[in-house]
Amino acid sequence: MISFLAKLRDVRLIRYGFASVGALAVDVGVFLAMLAASVAAAPASAFGYTFGIIAHWLLSSRKVFQDKVAHGGKARTWQKTLFVISALLGLGLTTAIVGGADYAGFDPRLAKLVAIVASFTLTYVLRSKVVFQHGKD
Repeated sequence: MISFLAKLRDVRLIRYGFASVGALAVDVGVFLAMLAASVAAAPASAFGYTFGIIAHWLLSSRKVFQDKVAHGGKARTWQKTLFVISALLGLGLTTAIVGGADYAGFDPRLAKLVAIVASFTLTYVLRSKVVFQHGKD
């Protein structure tokens, strides 16, 4: 059982899943804290999402793709830029799925579940194949 758990720890997709859950917790936590502080919903959501992206970068670059993070300089800046672009593409996909489903008369909560899976898949593929495609420079 212990060796099975050790093998699971080494599976990048599972680690990415945990990083995603952690980033989502940061996103929602910041969002709810700002709502409790009487900040309007849209800016609270934007701040939450921004902090979620930062948390995801920290978790992904240290615990998921640690063997493929650029050391620094232009390569590291470019990697961070690509990471943010992948996050924005995930946001766009989520918005399109939920908005399209709502417009078509489907329950937006169910659409959000579909969007989470689709966005998770898109960002994982982009990050594993584009953002973190090369080893350390």
